[in-house]
Parts: sequence; C-alpha cells; structure tokens
Amino acid sequence: MEKSRLDEFHEVYRDLHRHPELSFQEHRTAGIVADRLTALGYTVTTGVGQTGVVGVLDRGAGATVMLRADMDALPVLEATGLPYASTVTATNANGLEVPVMHACGHDVHTTALLGAAEELAGDPSWVGKLILVFQPSEEIGKGAIAMIEDGLISRFGTPDVVLGQHVAPLPAGVIGLREGAAFAASDGLRITLHGRGGHGSRPETTVDTVVLAASVVMRLQTIVSREVAGTETAVVTVGMLRAGDAANIIPDSAVLELSIRTFDPDVRTRVLDAVTRIVNGEAETAGAPRKPEIEFIHSFPSVVNDAPAGDRVSAEFARVLPQVRVVDPGVVTGSEDVGMLAEAAGAPCVYWLLGGADPAKFAQAKTIDDLTKVVASLPSNHSPKFAPVIEPTLEIGINALATAARTWLAPAAH
Repeated sequence: MEKSRLDEFHEVYRDLHRHPELSFQEHRTAGIVADRLTALGYTVTTGVGQTGVVGVLDRGAGATVMLRADMDALPVLEATGLPYASTVTATNANGLEVPVMHACGHDVHTTALLGAAEELAGDPSWVGKLILVFQPSEEIGKGAIAMIEDGLISRFGTPDVVLGQHVAPLPAGVIGLREGAAFAASDGLRITLHGRGGHGSRPETTVDTVVLAASVVMRLQTIVSREVAGTETAVVTVGMLRAGDAANIIPDSAVLELSIRTFDPDVRTRVLDAVTRIVNGEAETAGAPRKPEIEFIHSFPSVVNDAPAGDRVSAEFARVLPQVRVVDPGVVTGSEDVGMLAEAAGAPCVYWLLGGADPAKFAQAKTIDDLTKVVASLPSNHSPKFAPVIEPTLEIGINALATAARTWLAPAAH
C-alpha cells in the first residue's frame, strides 16, 4: 500500500480510537465502515446482528472467503496519554455512565480490515467471493451469535474459510499462529446472592450478603488451585462485585460476575459444576433465605485453528511477508467468539495474533523466554494503558488479511 494511503488509514485508526463505542452501540463506527465499503464497490448491508456490517464483493466462480473484524470497545478509563486518547463516556446496559476506551485493539482490527478491503477491491488478479464481516459486541460475547441468528450464512453465503486477527502485545512484526485449540472457551456468569438486610449496628438480625459475597469470592479461587490438575488449564476471575449503598446498611443482595476460561470440555463442566456447588454451599452455610441465582451472561467455545488451513496461511505469510516472523504463541487464555462463525458455516478457521508493541522494547530479547518476559511487562489487552504502535502494526495487519484471503481466492483468467 502506498504511503499516502497508509497515512489515511492512520487517521482512520486515530479517529476510531478517539470515538470508541460499547457493545451494540457501534453506530458511528458502523457508519464509517459502511460508507468506505460502499465507495470501494462492495455490496453493503448494515444492521446485521443489530449493529454489524457485511460487505460482499462477488467476482464469480471460486472460493468464498470470510474476513472478520470486531468493532466494540470497553468500559475503561483511558490512561495512555496519547494525543488521540478517548475522552468518551457512554451509558452501559445497567444504565450507568461509564468511560469508554478501545482497550482491546478493535480499532486496529476494524482499520486493518478496511485497509485489506481496499487492497483486495483494487486487485483484479483474483476471482471468487469476499465476505467482510464487521462484527459488533465481541466484548460481551454476543456479537457473533447475533449475526448468525440474523442469517449471516444464509443471507450472504457459506465461506470456505473464516480468517481474522487480534492485536496483542507481541512485537510489531511478529504474528502468533497456533494450530488446534488456540483461544480459550469463555463462560460469563452473573450470580445474585440473597440475604436479609438491616441496620449496620445490628448484624445479628441480618444475613449479611457482603460477608457472604466475600466468602464466595475466596472459595471460588480454590477451584483452579485445588480442583483442576496441574496438567489442565482453567481461569476463574470475579471481575465485578456489587453490594450495598451505605456504610450503615447491610444489603439484602449482592451481585457477582465471573469470567471462566477453559480449553477442555470436561474441565469446563467440572469448573462450572464447582461454581454451582460452592455458591449454593456458601449461601446455605450463611443461612440465606433464598438460593442464589446463577445465570449465564454469555458462553462460547474455544477457537480451534484448522491445521491444514493454518499451515497454508503460515506458508503464504513466509512467502509474501518476509519481514514478518510467524511464531507459535502457545495457547491463549483470552477468548474470542470468531470460532462461532466458522462453526456455523462448517468451515475451517484461521485466527492469529498480530504483534502491536513497539519493537524497540524487544531489542535486548535474544530468546523466546526473553520475548515472553518483555510481553509480560507491557500493558496487556483490557489495560487502560494498552496502546499498540500505529506502524508497522497497521501495515502488517492490512497485508496479513489481504495475503490470507488471496491464499484461497483463485487467480483470474487472462
């Protein structure tokens, strides 16, 4: 891509970063995407899965390739100090005004796919069909299923492969691609504990849900340490606990939200069963007047990269992008709902990590262990200080998507 065009996409990225939008609120972003795709000659459909955008470029007989990027941001107060930092606030699903930031890099994903859309539209050398999916609401795990239920496959076509990428604090210039189970399955749970409220001076007349919630939180931490084998992988995180409004009032309810990550279905079942057992057991021990309510916020499977398709993409990266180093990053305990798109289509999935950290920070790293230590020291996805470097991240991200797509799209006859 010419420097003038790259510079334009830098501005697109900065604009998206300044104007993040929460899940299912991506109206401005979707409008930018739709306008750009339309100008490039794609057939564009908006409002797919509420706020998703699909662009189709059909050049006749050949493979059908789906490229996917997510668009939503997180309720995080940005602390990067960047001149294009977000100052946006929005109303969340609970009616609360919260700061919003692209703390997971979906602004990179959207910009890179727009760049790849331009590259591929301007390339007459291929035939086949491109389906570009700009997905909402990945952060709460509801966007992929919303688009599927809105007829993504039946309306736009069944892809032969689903491709995508996720920016990460690997050095820019490195792509992390793992075959097999690559990203963890994710289950989000909301637990409502019921007690008996009362005056803070008379706790003996109450069933204190603050104490009960604290007991539940501590006991949940024993699932991974005491019920999951050292050879297995699981993560149980309590990311939200809400109880009470005043120091002298014991509340009669408390709400916790959990994030659970697993790779093996048997481990997932055992972890979820343990959560239910512990929550109910702690409530009974506390003398709660009602059983807790345990509900799923979301649930989606691990991302499994197809081995032959992954080999095919890796080989093409090595051939076309010699400045890029492809590594196996190991399993990623973060989660992604992109696998649901491939599962719905019955198609192979290839999903890779795109390095977005300043390469200069890795200048002294000589081994994989050295690189891993530097990565661990950097702000990670979801951090208020997460800030991918614009270059070479965007150029590589654009080229990686376009290269992967061309791997399936057939050469045009001359």
